[in-house]
Amino acid sequence: MTPTRRTLLAAALGAAALLTGLVPPSSAATAPASEPTGVTTLSTGWTIPWGTAWLPDGSAALVTERDTFTVYKVTPSGTRTRVGTVPNSQTTGGEGGLMGVAVDPGWATTRHVYFMHTSSEGNRIARMTYDGTTLTGYTTIVRGIRKARYHNGGRLAFGPDGYLYASTGDAQVTSLAQDRNSLNGKILRMTKDGRPAPGNPFGTLVYSLGHRNPQGLAFDERGRLWEAELGQNSRDELNLIKPGANYGWPACEGTCGVAGMTDPKKTWGVAEASPSGIAVADGAVYMASLRGQRLWRIPLDAGTEEVGTATAYYVGTYGRLRTVTTVPGAKHLWLSTTNADGNGGQPAGSDRILEVTIG
Repeated sequence: MTPTRRTLLAAALGAAALLTGLVPPSSAATAPASEPTGVTTLSTGWTIPWGTAWLPDGSAALVTERDTFTVYKVTPSGTRTRVGTVPNSQTTGGEGGLMGVAVDPGWATTRHVYFMHTSSEGNRIARMTYDGTTLTGYTTIVRGIRKARYHNGGRLAFGPDGYLYASTGDAQVTSLAQDRNSLNGKILRMTKDGRPAPGNPFGTLVYSLGHRNPQGLAFDERGRLWEAELGQNSRDELNLIKPGANYGWPACEGTCGVAGMTDPKKTWGVAEASPSGIAVADGAVYMASLRGQRLWRIPLDAGTEEVGTATAYYVGTYGRLRTVTTVPGAKHLWLSTTNADGNGGQPAGSDRILEVTIG
């Protein structure tokens, strides 16, 4: 058979397959993008599991419970062990308490773990020592983050640059988000002892401003920082964070096109999202949604700063979804519920950690 005839026959067979439904249309041009392929329950008996951070060796993750101030070690198989509590913590009668956790990338040497939590005077970032069995020691590295019943932010993440990033809410005082002298309504970037990281745009801890209640932070394969935040009554946001950029709150909720303010890369109505944690896996941002009770997948464009069409999974199946985390060395995600948080209507102990396979 000549090359021309072979090419024509292949095209005809491909068209026939599409028409008969044997091949999905997306495979005609490129291989289908990875997406969630299954979900199982990994661990039960939780009460508002808020933050998750893996040890660098992948042997276990540390998981915080917001209102009990307790930290657990969870193995890849789901075995849970209590390792301690974070002192000086308190709730706010709303969304404050023990929130984010981040493990020092050099943990094998330092044994340091970082927490963001509410205390008597405000929200703090603190460092403790975890020897693989027990949490000990306590050092506050950042104070002065105003607290409120709601809008405390709370996420921590180490960047590929080795510095610690933190998200803070506006503490229900909207003007703080635009105040460069305030630590509220910001993304902060710091050294491991809480000092402003070299290269910060204003010479302070502030890395970006104009945020309402950011609860999602994750870095992609290109080292870019993505952030998700809860809107007020209109639009929730997914932002690409750049140093010194102003993301608009309270002048803007969602896209507004105001000079000097940076528009989000994607928005949602608050009823279909109200996002908390995010993770990046296989070229996409995965976003856990509280009020929306679903997991969003937002594909990233490898060559631009744009994002593709968002797809929702597990809508209403598991209730309020708080944190999504990649599993080291595996095409899996951990996804936690917080249905016992006062808004989900479930009792203490009803939350769980799910494992999602992608492929």
